[in-house]
Amino acid sequence: HTYFLVLRSKWKSNKASCGKMSSVPDGKKLVRSPSGLRMVPENGAFNSPFSLCEPQWVPDKECPSCMQCNKKFDFLTRKHHCRRCGRCFCDKCCSTKVALPRMCFVDPVRQCGECSRISQKEVEFYDKQLKVLMGGGTFIVTSGTSEKSETMICRLSNNHRYLFLDGESHFEVELTRISSMQVLTDGSAPEENDIQSYTSLLDSQYISEGGNSRASGMLLHYKRMGSLDPQQLRMEAGDDKKTASSWLAAMHKAAKLLYEARDQ
Repeated sequence: HTYFLVLRSKWKSNKASCGKMSSVPDGKKLVRSPSGLRMVPENGAFNSPFSLCEPQWVPDKECPSCMQCNKKFDFLTRKHHCRRCGRCFCDKCCSTKVALPRMCFVDPVRQCGECSRISQKEVEFYDKQLKVLMGGGTFIVTSGTSEKSETMICRLSNNHRYLFLDGESHFEVELTRISSMQVLTDGSAPEENDIQSYTSLLDSQYISEGGNSRASGMLLHYKRMGSLDPQQLRMEAGDDKKTASSWLAAMHKAAKLLYEARDQ
């Protein structure tokens, strides 16, 4: 089978993003917000593409009762704001403190039940899949329509903004400039008849957990800085197919977070 994922690009161009951004130092600073302490990049233009902005809290005067159980707030029933969605809840409906790496919080923060479940799943991505992506995998890479291929190690940069491809040559792909991604499994080839919906892809355990077939490659379409012409990049698993498959599965999950961040 062939799985196809379209990453809708809603990112706006920023002049500060021009040039070779991967060479810019990843300085961090500690900031305090109403929600807690956050460790963020010194230059906001270099935020991780997976990051989310803090929400605006629902004003106290607009929430006389819990937005989950409708219990009225009074002297004994205090109101609490979920750090992820900004809505207002009673202590019972917003008592869980969970790590929220997508907002760069230093410590676990208070979240409502729905948000805490989402954040807990994302923590697994940061603890496991992100490390796999930064560790890299070996692929046979073909750029554009060229018939020449090169064995390269592909890994995610430390600031999560780029895919670095290193072999005899070196080049970079900025994640925010990827317009589409096809994840291929053993014996598959890109065919229109095999295209599945975004939701179907994300819910699939076939790739994310390996299944009976293993993810064997990826086809990317992206735009280089300063160019409107789409570029194609085909990556096929090298000799270490198990590691490459794990890397592709992690990239599949990363694509979901990219999609969500662009819709914020």
